[in-house]
Amino acid sequence: MEPQKNLCAMIPLSLHARVREEQERSGQSLSVYITQLLTDHYQKGDKTMEFTKTLAFQIPEELFNRIKDHLEREKQRTGRKLSQKDFVIGLIERALEAAEQQAEEDQEEEDHADVG
Repeated sequence: MEPQKNLCAMIPLSLHARVREEQERSGQSLSVYITQLLTDHYQKGDKTMEFTKTLAFQIPEELFNRIKDHLEREKQRTGRKLSQKDFVIGLIERALEAAEQQAEEDQEEEDHADVG
């Protein structure tokens, strides 16, 4: 096991309450939970946070409410909060993967037709 060192920091009470709530829900000790949070942050940061762009758009209120309802149902179902950002990014990534796969298949068919 890697040597460990204590980390202490003053944070807002509201953030502390949120961290403790999520930590208790995870069933992990505070040390394990915070270690995982920080590890995830730095691993994700190395891959996705270096170069970011903002994507902003307006949607109808009805669609917004449907998304909020869905996120709440998912929180109830899984016990984990899914952010709007993560939800939308997941949808975009899945749609792009499907479109890219279709483009590859179309290109293969075109290449095969050119050969024959």
